[in-house]
Amino acid sequence: MFRLCVRDHFMIAHSFNGEIFGPAQRTHGATYVVDVVFQRPELDEDGLVIDIGLASETVKEVLAGYNFQNLDDVSEFKGKNTTTEFMAKVIFDQLAKAIGEGKMGTTAQGITHMEIKLHESHVAWASYEGAL
Repeated sequence: MFRLCVRDHFMIAHSFNGEIFGPAQRTHGATYVVDVVFQRPELDEDGLVIDIGLASETVKEVLAGYNFQNLDDVSEFKGKNTTTEFMAKVIFDQLAKAIGEGKMGTTAQGITHMEIKLHESHVAWASYEGAL
């Protein structure tokens, strides 16, 4: 399997519901470093996994929708705990849709798997990986 990763980041505020979250139940901030790993079994005719430029642009566009937002105020997340794990799946779904709509070019049509890894600190991360 061939893999290519692009990296970006975004900053958010949010809070959690539930005793398990302790002090994180109060509003707090996070800066996520995001690794998006695109995978395919064979390279395209140009020897690529994906066009890095289009992939980077699309990732930046998706993350811009959440950058500097309080996720508690985002209507699609009402009643949800926007954990790192949860946000990895949200980003996966948006990027999978973008690939399906052709926003990452024809090379992206050969992508069979993708992993979204959100680093919430230098010692902890969560990810979501799935087939396309």
